[in-house]
Amino acid sequence: MSGGHTSSPSVIPRTLTWHGDATGSLRLLDQTLLPTECREIVCTTVEQVWEAIKKLRVRGAPAIGVAAAYGVVIGTRTTRDADRRAFDQRLQEVTDYLATSRPTAVNLFWALERLQQVAVAMPDALAAQVHDRLLAEARSIEAEDRAMCAAIGRHGAELLPDCCGVLTHCNAGGLATAGDGTALAVIFAAAAQGKSIQVYADETRPLLQGARLTAWELQQRNIPVTVICDSMAGWVMKERRVQAVIVGADRIAANGDTANKIGTYSVALLAKAHGIPFYVAAPSTTFDLSLASGDQIPIEERAADEITHSFGRQTAPTGVGVYNPAFDVTPAEYITALVTERGVIRPVTRERVWEMVGIASESS
Repeated sequence: MSGGHTSSPSVIPRTLTWHGDATGSLRLLDQTLLPTECREIVCTTVEQVWEAIKKLRVRGAPAIGVAAAYGVVIGTRTTRDADRRAFDQRLQEVTDYLATSRPTAVNLFWALERLQQVAVAMPDALAAQVHDRLLAEARSIEAEDRAMCAAIGRHGAELLPDCCGVLTHCNAGGLATAGDGTALAVIFAAAAQGKSIQVYADETRPLLQGARLTAWELQQRNIPVTVICDSMAGWVMKERRVQAVIVGADRIAANGDTANKIGTYSVALLAKAHGIPFYVAAPSTTFDLSLASGDQIPIEERAADEITHSFGRQTAPTGVGVYNPAFDVTPAEYITALVTERGVIRPVTRERVWEMVGIASESS
């Protein structure tokens, strides 16, 4: 992967940016280096985009979708001047390849399908014309994601009272999207309204996205944040430091069951036991209405060394068995509300999900 440049931590860099025309490049903030180093990587091949998604250099369902859309543009430019048959064949190869990067985040597949449909809608166009249109569509996906983040923030901020302790798990901020994030957008919007918000960020093992990324983002925005070990969440709730929990999502089934970073299900159970509202913030693109329930959501299992050799140091015996699912599924019954750019789904039922997301999608 190409090198980049390091920027000052005092400047909040963009998660991803496209530079140039349809033959340009995608620049990503390498999130594996945070919080100690802010470095951009430059992707000029589809293999580099695939690696960035697979290795979590770019992560978070919305950001993965945007990055994949730009990855399609990069991957198909080798056939920009070819005939349409060759271009269409390459488009299928590229989308199939990018689809193998991570299986759980539905935004990835949504974005790839959306770009494929661009070509389908232009059967008589030259390859270069379709290629230019793919870039325009990728840019639209990015812009729409920023707008959705802002709307999620507006709707969700109304759920948080003043002087509120908020616990969040993993990272669902600007680093996970093209905008202000999903769960963190709610916190940012509440703070902008003048509410006093104290965030408790689960460190989120095994890769510490909460400690490395969420805490970093909140510090950049001057939001008070305290990092806690995942195993401390229940006690923090017991001490009444937390009045709300808000997390993001990687895929939401038609009944509201939600897949998010491993450990989210445990937090939801703890919140239920302590009578604390548990909110999920996600754009409508994260809903997969083809799945009746969370039982059908594919769960990515990642490499054992993320646990046994976390951050370069061996922390488990050689040869020990390891189970490393990247996500778990929280049943809808434990979710107080789903916050989307279209409004708040409450109670979380199949009917309410369909009213807010399904019917709106059909009419759009």
